[in-house]
Amino acid sequence: MVLVDRIQIELGAQEPWPKDVKLFQPYEVEQILLPDNANCLAVQAFLKMCNLDFQVEPRANAEAMSPSGKVPFIKAGAFVISELEPIVQFINNKGITLTDKLDPEMKSDMRAYMSLVHNVMEVAELYICWCDKETYNEVTSVRYGSIYPWPLNHIQNRVKRASVIKKLKVLGWYQKSMSEVFEEVENCCQALTDRLEGKDFFFGDKPTELDALVFGHLFTILTTPLPNSHIANTVRNYPVLINLVQRIEKDYFKRETKH
Repeated sequence: MVLVDRIQIELGAQEPWPKDVKLFQPYEVEQILLPDNANCLAVQAFLKMCNLDFQVEPRANAEAMSPSGKVPFIKAGAFVISELEPIVQFINNKGITLTDKLDPEMKSDMRAYMSLVHNVMEVAELYICWCDKETYNEVTSVRYGSIYPWPLNHIQNRVKRASVIKKLKVLGWYQKSMSEVFEEVENCCQALTDRLEGKDFFFGDKPTELDALVFGHLFTILTTPLPNSHIANTVRNYPVLINLVQRIEKDYFKRETKH
């Protein structure tokens, strides 16, 4: 983030939370993909945990509208902020935080686990959506291309797929097999389970942005129909994580779920 943006966000932080905040994301039913849906849901969960009012605004071109090219993003007064961590920082600067009871070591731990979720869960979701041929042909290409007329839909799919593959190559994931991807997910779930075991939330009896992030990814994995259901079945092997998902769903989204 450039210095001017930082200064603007810090100035904006001095203002109260606007009543007409909008969260922009792609259309859920026909367009949004697994990793984007997970990140959008994580931000929604965080805002609800902070008891902040907002309205979801679906847009076909939300990705293009975002200042970082990633969804979701919020418009709060004159400020437009995208992705979970910058949104958390913007809200923290207003004196609203879920981590005021955490010491510096705990906050460092929380950031490490958030990086783990981004670097494993999110990357695995990208791999499955864009590199698994069955998922790409039956789900990804149809949904991502749905907002474009023919032949632009095919061109946009190819451009996006090439961009994702380039990123996966840099991260060393493109060379992985599906079984290796699922093993990474399994290891991530085990690490999260070990941290959560015996507690309501990752850092005690109150949720943090880590809980929101984990909820966003696991809930989306569990509820998104895919040709290959192995990633959802992997998550279902961890009842401690399932309980967390169900608790957040019930407490903050006011719905009972069965996974």
